[in-house]
Amino acid sequence: MAENKSPQQSLSAQERMARGSSWLTLGNVGSRLLGAIYVVPWFYWLGSDQYQANALFNMGYNFYALFLMISTAGIPAAFSKQTAHYNSLNEYATSRRLFKNALAVMAVFGAICSGVMYLSAPWLASISGGGSDLIPVIRSLSVAVLIIPCMSIIRGYFQGQHDMMPYAISQLAEQVARIFYMLLATFFIMKVGSGKYVEAVVQSTFAAFLGAIASILVLLYFFQKNRVRMDYLVEHSANKVKLDTKELILETIREAIPFIIIGTGITIFKLVDQVTFVRTMQGFTTYSESQLQKLFSIFSANPDKLTMVVIGLATSMASTGLPLITEATTLNRRDDLAKLISNNLQLFAFVMLPATFGMMVLAYPLNTFFYAPSHLGTQVLLVACIAGLFLGLYSMTSSMLQGMYENGSAIAYFVIGLLVKLLVQYPLIRVYEVYGPLFSTMIGFAVICGLNLWKLQKVSRFNAVLTFRRVVLIFLMSLGMTVLALVTRQILGIFLNTNSKMQSLVMILLVAAVGGGVYVFMALKTRLADKLLGNMADTIRRKLHLK
Repeated sequence: MAENKSPQQSLSAQERMARGSSWLTLGNVGSRLLGAIYVVPWFYWLGSDQYQANALFNMGYNFYALFLMISTAGIPAAFSKQTAHYNSLNEYATSRRLFKNALAVMAVFGAICSGVMYLSAPWLASISGGGSDLIPVIRSLSVAVLIIPCMSIIRGYFQGQHDMMPYAISQLAEQVARIFYMLLATFFIMKVGSGKYVEAVVQSTFAAFLGAIASILVLLYFFQKNRVRMDYLVEHSANKVKLDTKELILETIREAIPFIIIGTGITIFKLVDQVTFVRTMQGFTTYSESQLQKLFSIFSANPDKLTMVVIGLATSMASTGLPLITEATTLNRRDDLAKLISNNLQLFAFVMLPATFGMMVLAYPLNTFFYAPSHLGTQVLLVACIAGLFLGLYSMTSSMLQGMYENGSAIAYFVIGLLVKLLVQYPLIRVYEVYGPLFSTMIGFAVICGLNLWKLQKVSRFNAVLTFRRVVLIFLMSLGMTVLALVTRQILGIFLNTNSKMQSLVMILLVAAVGGGVYVFMALKTRLADKLLGNMADTIRRKLHLK
């Protein structure tokens, strides 16, 4: 049977997790970095309308994210899980059959949801307070909903094979095509054409459709490239599982329903903010509508583009870990499952803590470079960074529960956290205004994460003491890195003016280089990286000539 294994399966679970996370981190974080960097010229070209445009853009994307999850119905993630399940049983022919039928189902779902989103745009714009300007933005995004479900299925196919390279490269291709068009269109509209910011936002959101086209082309290239190997595995399948097409699809849809709820979790929290913030603030303040839109942009749209880069790290690990955890659960490898969960949690802390602390140290120059010098924007970004830790942990722990077939628990805990968010939303906005939605989000996700971790430990019996000790060590290393980064920032502050975009960029790069270098050195010297990354850490150490 060894010859029937794919190259990815011949690696240990730890190595596959590290390799898969590396590729997905490249794709996920790389695409999000590009998605943050484009803000600099885009924001500048929009001139005095920049905050209103960003709020409009973000409101449209929140609805887009919701419809995207509904249109895919959680099937790509469930499909990845099902693919890993059948592949672990050497049922590659079943996986191939499931893939073909899932593509057809996704094409229908995409068409239906795209039409509903287009027709409901006026109502969606009215309930969110976006006004008539939001209608064409929502409709331009509805075109992308038409094709992205099929694209997601192809990504899920590669994810289920533990082959994350095509997934990652398609993400980068999608973002490059999207950003190229949106910047080109915005420049011509604002600097050459009408100068109307709503038109620029509409074209910027339509760019999502062109990005999806680019992604599909890349995925089809890799699919064709891997066809011979996959055809061989299909021909040598065990073929002991007898499921008809209808049963396969129904089984996948049943698995998909929890992914809809969990996958839309962060978006639902954001929509709660979008629907309640302006209305609540209008009830007890004298802010004008444009001022409230600017405040919404400051706490939601602006920090999102930065913190989602860090959250992308957690998303990458969750996506990589899902099929591995499903495989261990399917084959009843309890020890492997416990190690995987412990390793995933440590890897989360290993990546997320230094990234978050580093962003907090650089909050002011980051806000200046991407937007404009602002003490309020900086303070909001600091709170958003802390909230981002809980959002990332939610993505990872919920995904692990689903991989272990604990879907009911994952959904129940999310509902509890959402109820907590709804209960504290109004009083926190009344007391803390622009910080209120971030505090309520933090509290809601903290509750969910606590319950998720309790359930993970109860079911898998992973070594909680060892995991906690390693996380504490990572926290102390991150703290040491933070202190050195702060000192570096203070010294550079003597020479660099962080109210200047270019000087802020210089400070960001230098402080990040010092902080990142120190953290990597500590991780390699303490051998912590070896425990989490396996042979990959030893390769890095040899290249850096460290003992």
